[in-house]
Amino acid sequence: MKQLPFNIDLKGKTAVITGGGGVLCSGFSKTIAACGANTAVLDLKLEAAQKVADEINAEGGNAVAIAANVLSKESLEEAKTKILEKFGTIDILINGAGGNNPKGTTTKEYLFPEDLEGAKEDITTFFELDPDGIEFVFNLNFIGTLLPTQVFAREMAKSEHPVIINISSMNAFRPLTKIPAYSAAKAAVSNFTMWLAVHFSKIGIRVNAIAPGFFATAQNHSLLFNEDGSLTPRSDKIISHTPMGRFGVPEDLDGTLLWLLSDKASGFVNGVVVPVDGGFAAYSGV
Repeated sequence: MKQLPFNIDLKGKTAVITGGGGVLCSGFSKTIAACGANTAVLDLKLEAAQKVADEINAEGGNAVAIAANVLSKESLEEAKTKILEKFGTIDILINGAGGNNPKGTTTKEYLFPEDLEGAKEDITTFFELDPDGIEFVFNLNFIGTLLPTQVFAREMAKSEHPVIINISSMNAFRPLTKIPAYSAAKAAVSNFTMWLAVHFSKIGIRVNAIAPGFFATAQNHSLLFNEDGSLTPRSDKIISHTPMGRFGVPEDLDGTLLWLLSDKASGFVNGVVVPVDGGFAAYSGV
């Protein structure tokens, strides 16, 4: 079973994790399962979710993998039916599904006067961003948080001390260059977290968010590192602006996750967005 920084008792509770087949959210799934919760691992790709569920079950946990599209209410309703048939309750929701798309990304960090002279095949400026790409990124991150909350929170209101944790980003505090759609979407997630915390306060659902900094995963390894293992120019900037001088690893999120899930530890914490970023948000660059 996964090693935890500390343990909380989640026995008898059921957690739903969207994007559960991904690097960070698979870690969330395993951490929650290690505390005794029934774990529903949701992912668009069933095979990715199944791999995580199999690993949890092999360690003595109780997990089920479910294919679900966070942009389809019908798909999420079907998932809810399966979860309730399997476990009977829904007590925790981790809205972890999200991501970026090249169609919502500019080639350069800055727009220069010469870039206004006409479209160039190898350069995407702000003016050439694909509206469909922008819409996809925004919907995946924001609507992909809103719809699961609509579907699962009604059931969660029947539980004792239910908790929703959204996954925001450093982009929500300070937008990163090149990725306007992702930055705007994560800012929306943070704002929505605060709105939901107020809206759900009378039915007892606490809503908070975790904002990971820069984490080195298999998914972004080629963006952060050159073939010889050295940092790319963008990674050099990241590390130079991270006072702790390193990328995060998935385990760095476990303590914050467990703290926010525990009603005994954080029962009066509601509507906050917690950076886990090695000091990136606090550093001005000088």
